[in-house]
Amino acid sequence: MFSREFTRGIKIRVGNLFSWLAPPLKWTGHTNFINCVRYLPNGYHIVTGSHDKTIQIWDAESGAVVGEALTGHDGAVCSVAYSPNGQHIISRSSDWTIQIWDAESGAAIGNPLEGHTSLVSSVAYSPDGRHIISGSSDSTIRIWDAATGAAISTPLKGHTGSVWSIAYSPNGQQIISGSRDSTIQIWDAETGAVISNPLKGHTSLVSSIDYSPDGHRIISGSFDSTIRIWDTETGDVIVNPLKGHTSSVWSVAYSPDG
Repeated sequence: MFSREFTRGIKIRVGNLFSWLAPPLKWTGHTNFINCVRYLPNGYHIVTGSHDKTIQIWDAESGAVVGEALTGHDGAVCSVAYSPNGQHIISRSSDWTIQIWDAESGAAIGNPLEGHTSLVSSVAYSPDGRHIISGSSDSTIRIWDAATGAAISTPLKGHTGSVWSIAYSPNGQQIISGSRDSTIQIWDAETGAVISNPLKGHTSLVSSIDYSPDGHRIISGSFDSTIRIWDTETGDVIVNPLKGHTSSVWSVAYSPDG
């Protein structure tokens, strides 16, 4: 978890030399741990979710808080994401709900999305912004209409453990999910059907997953301390597991150029 102070600046290493990519700058505003950080698609703003049950929007250059804190959740805000057009924010909370917010005004849009019967672990927008997906400790995935908040079809079932991580393919045609059952499932985003057999190899909870920008690869991080890269067509691991961490891997992502 991040501290309640959001420190801007990245320490990079080139050979044996270390330098700061930007001067460290502490941003204060939350009153408890910060659990999640995301950039607005245009890079101008950053959104954070906290254990203090609020969401803050920040100016990415000055570090100033933009507007009032977004309030409404009854539990810690564990995950946030922007819509592809940057107009909306979604958040998931330990109160088992998902909320959509207007990124400009900070107002909650509609009622919370309710339907999962346990903690909501992960949320994401479809690339076209029309749908929202959510994964839960109830072992299901739900697809929601982003405009109305209505659930689309029945929950996607297949995992035998909590769904911890979900993502859309770049073309929006597939959904991937990582679970406490140590597997990754690939789903048809239109029908909800499972595509091929589960990807197996991790020996513990799959905590984070992401598609490569071209959609040909999947990267996964696990509590088994490894990272794996998979071929989306064959389901095979492309290289040996990436090892180096001595504890759980909580988050993975691809660079924009893959």
